[in-house]
Amino acid sequence: MLRETYEHLSPESRRRRFLGAVPHLTDVMLDHLVDDVDGIDHVALVLVCIGDDHVGVPVGVARMIRYRDDPTAADVAVTVVDEWHGRGVATALLAELVRERPQGVIQVVTTVAADNEASLAMLARLGQMDATAAGGGRVDVRIHLATQQHEKD
Repeated sequence: MLRETYEHLSPESRRRRFLGAVPHLTDVMLDHLVDDVDGIDHVALVLVCIGDDHVGVPVGVARMIRYRDDPTAADVAVTVVDEWHGRGVATALLAELVRERPQGVIQVVTTVAADNEASLAMLARLGQMDATAAGGGRVDVRIHLATQQHEKD
């Protein structure tokens, strides 16, 4: 289902997600995006539509992957199908992802397309953000998250 959903993204959405032209998800990429999710170092959330004409269809996915060389930092990525842009899906997914982040993660370190103003604004709402031009139309972002974290049962 992830591959099919990805195939329906516009080329622009794909570029913004992977910071380059990725026309199709390979089997290796799918293994990483699905099989590597362990709920400890790799957390993924999927928002599924339960109304309208798209019942059961994923409209967004967000993931946080802890860096092996710095267990206090994690990368984040959010993808929303084009028809659902501007409806708060990415913001809701990212907020929940931060609440459910891996234990000990206190900062997000990621790279964003410099022209992706919506993502940069969304990330800035998470906490103190430092952004540095990385060249090639990219921005390196470091966000210091609030230390309070959702208690997991």
